[in-house]
Amino acid sequence: MQPYMVLARKFRPKDFDEVIGQEHISKVLKNAISENKIAHAYIFSGPRGVGKTTTARIFAKALNCKEGPIPHPCGVCNNCLEISKGISIDVLEMDGASNTGIEHARTLIENVKFVPSSSKYKIYIIDEAHRISTAAFDALLKTIEEPPEHIVFILATTEQHKIPATIFSRCQSFRFKLVSSKEISQRIKEIAEQENFEIDEEAIGIITAASGGSVRDALSLLDQAVSSSSSKLTGEYVRELLGLLPKDIIVSMTDYIAEGNAAKILKIIDDVSSEGYNILELAKNLRDYLRELMIYSINPKTKEMLGSDKIFFEKQKDLFSI
Repeated sequence: MQPYMVLARKFRPKDFDEVIGQEHISKVLKNAISENKIAHAYIFSGPRGVGKTTTARIFAKALNCKEGPIPHPCGVCNNCLEISKGISIDVLEMDGASNTGIEHARTLIENVKFVPSSSKYKIYIIDEAHRISTAAFDALLKTIEEPPEHIVFILATTEQHKIPATIFSRCQSFRFKLVSSKEISQRIKEIAEQENFEIDEEAIGIITAASGGSVRDALSLLDQAVSSSSSKLTGEYVRELLGLLPKDIIVSMTDYIAEGNAAKILKIIDDVSSEGYNILELAKNLRDYLRELMIYSINPKTKEMLGSDKIFFEKQKDLFSI
């Protein structure tokens, strides 16, 4: 029996064209490969779960593919397969949080002298690079500025501002952005079709909203829902699974605020508290809903939403001034 593979790993992009929401970066990297303009060091920065490490691995495959360097790695040669599995001796993935000290930097400096075993490049992918100490960065400075021709560094970070300016200025920098709700929703639908499970629009919307623009977070939440249910995934089920408040509570509270009905507002708070919901979560949900309602009242086209949300917003858009 095959071991279960979580959706985030099973559906990890294998090619630049499969990375959603980062087309601007994929295009530049593919062009650089096509024109043989490979830099010696890159910084991939941006929020978590949007494709930084995935893109780094794809870039590594593109550079070290037996057919390459090539914008679209074959995915079937030994080099591509080893990189995908994380076992390539020429593509070394390091965690900046675990390799922070100057002794780790010195070891890396010694190792870069050795040529790749079976590839064109020896590639260092350093995740959470901002966690590397100042002393270690200082030691790496000369190596990153003038590495051997066979070396490529890719520093991935969620906190670009913590990378020293001396390092940053010697790297090509790519800023990854949050993925749009539309793209994440579409990806969930594609996975549902391939994995043969049913999920309704409301459930997709809830998972998409909870992901905050992170594809990895969205697939982790989807995995949680799929693993705990053998029937169709509904909005009600996913909302309960994630411990979210029922939407009608927020809608009712908005009405009572507009009416100035303090008694009914307090009754909702009492009910929510007695049912075990977090009061701070209620405040957060209310805040987010009012913000979305405000945006919708200004221009409905600026807000991506579920059909049910649109019904609520249409009814309530004139309750308050901007």
